[in-house]
Amino acid sequence: MLPAYERDPFATSLETRILRCGEEQGRPFVLLEDTILYPEGGGQPCDRGTLNGVAVLDVQKRDGEIRHYLGSPVPEGPVSLKLDWQRRFDHMQQHTGQHLLTAVAQDQFKWATTAFHLGGTVCDIELDAASLSLRDLEVLEEAVAAEIRARREVSARWVSPEAYGQEAVRSRGLPDGHTGDIRLVQIAGMDLNTCGGTHLRHTGEIEALKLLGTESIRGGTRLFYVAGRRARLRLGAHEARNAGLRNLLGAPDEELVPALQIKLDQLLALERRSRKLEEDLADYQAAALAAQPGPLAEAHLEGRDMAFLQKLARGVLTADPAKAVFLTADMAGQGLFLLSAGEGSSLDVPALGKAVAEALGAKGGGSGKSFQGKAPSLAARAGALARLREPGA
Repeated sequence: MLPAYERDPFATSLETRILRCGEEQGRPFVLLEDTILYPEGGGQPCDRGTLNGVAVLDVQKRDGEIRHYLGSPVPEGPVSLKLDWQRRFDHMQQHTGQHLLTAVAQDQFKWATTAFHLGGTVCDIELDAASLSLRDLEVLEEAVAAEIRARREVSARWVSPEAYGQEAVRSRGLPDGHTGDIRLVQIAGMDLNTCGGTHLRHTGEIEALKLLGTESIRGGTRLFYVAGRRARLRLGAHEARNAGLRNLLGAPDEELVPALQIKLDQLLALERRSRKLEEDLADYQAAALAAQPGPLAEAHLEGRDMAFLQKLARGVLTADPAKAVFLTADMAGQGLFLLSAGEGSSLDVPALGKAVAEALGAKGGGSGKSFQGKAPSLAARAGALARLREPGA
């Protein structure tokens, strides 16, 4: 007997019986007398649902049996099985959409489909076409839309291996080791294909199919699409996003890209100006630090990153190579420190850098004339500075 998901792919509940319970890699599973849940296969993900209220997390074929993997064990006996219908119908829309898209691509463009992937948000097929132009996509999408409106009947039937050889089947791919009768899915007047998945009753139930774009792969082209409710949800998300952009940019939909480009150009100009001001500030501060009396110059700066500290230190040591410089900064709630010495300084930077890191409870490292690090707090900065100023340091 065919399983219930094949006899009636629109059934959403079933009273059945657990025949056997088991466990696989810590996951409890059951074998049922009958099931409305489709096991993963043929590019289509498995169904989900509940068994006596317990979540069915996965459905797989193993050694000729269909295992239902559960969130927790359920004892043998009569059970109520319920299908996650929204997930199933989405899969049927995407999968039937793929059959239709494949058929139109083959008939109108002579592009054969070599692979299919039903993803969580976007689906794709791989075509044996080197590339697809925007015009190709427009023509293909319109042709698919016409066949959706035509409400062509979709049906499934089983044939013997002998009869199968006489059928005008588009693709003759069968699972490894398959024996016995073969399941064919037909779109009336358009397509006949081997397939074990669940499908709609007619192409009108696809509702709509939107092509999203392409990418090159293995000498062919991967074509992305969404069908049915996914297309509506995607449009809704785009509309919500556009509403936010209209509010932020003060522009209608057709002017959003130019308005955003203006904002980006303005931001780039401000960033250039900010970098120039920062460079001027670093030069000014470097000159002031180099003028500090004694062999060690020091400063604490708010909101500066390590790159700025390094630039400032280079400026100081260029102005006075006999100096050493100790710089700290608070950046995004984290303390930064840098200890650097010029060629004319006798400061033992590696040893004192480690001493400073230890005083600050910091992590850091360096070699030669530079040592830098990050600290959770600069509360002990004064103590670290005093260590650097000790005689003989």
